[in-house]
Amino acid sequence: MSTISSSPRTVEEIFKDYSARRAGIVRALTYDVDEFYATCDPEKENLCLYGHPNETWEVTLPAEEVPPELPEPALGINFARDGMHKRDWLSLVAVHTDSWLLAVAFYFGARLNRNERKRLFSMINEVPTVFEVVTERKHVKDKPNADNGNKSRSSTKRTNDGQSKSTPRVYDDSFAEDEEDEHGETLCGTCGGNYSGDEFWIGCDICERWYHGKCVKITPAKAESIKQYKCPSCSTKKSRP
Repeated sequence: MSTISSSPRTVEEIFKDYSARRAGIVRALTYDVDEFYATCDPEKENLCLYGHPNETWEVTLPAEEVPPELPEPALGINFARDGMHKRDWLSLVAVHTDSWLLAVAFYFGARLNRNERKRLFSMINEVPTVFEVVTERKHVKDKPNADNGNKSRSSTKRTNDGQSKSTPRVYDDSFAEDEEDEHGETLCGTCGGNYSGDEFWIGCDICERWYHGKCVKITPAKAESIKQYKCPSCSTKKSRP
């Protein structure tokens, strides 16, 4: 079971603990994946995946004490194993494990001040998530710029599957770090909703406004075949003034 002899207290100690637990989890889902897969027998009781501070992993029953000494990982990961493709199941376990790792880190960091918590999250955010490692997705460190016209319209695009292509414009992860906070001010030209990094967005190459893909009925797959995207408003105009 996941126990500790002394709780990490400083930002550096908590991050070291996070990194060690993460390393154990990554090993379980990559190098030791066959052993991990076999251990998660659906015929067994509710099982959890733990990462330990010594960079090892363990699949076992949840803690018996209530409340537990630490936040508990997802319960019953073994039950879904045979009902999904192996890769999808591993991805699901990875997502839940990322949540658990953050929960443990901020459990230890409960007494940190605001700036220390921010620094801790920044350190964690520089490391690829377990999900990114398992799915071999690109780790995006910088937020994309989202101004409404100051960048070239021939920028690369980033779809929600992490792949980069050429035009049309979608949110790109390659813009400068000093502009990372600007993306939050961008609004969808259709619904007026704020930018969210987990949604697919596309930019009009004419008026340079941004739109949720779902609002203009453009999927990432459909965007692949569009050389120049015109929003519904610009499509109804014969020419720009």
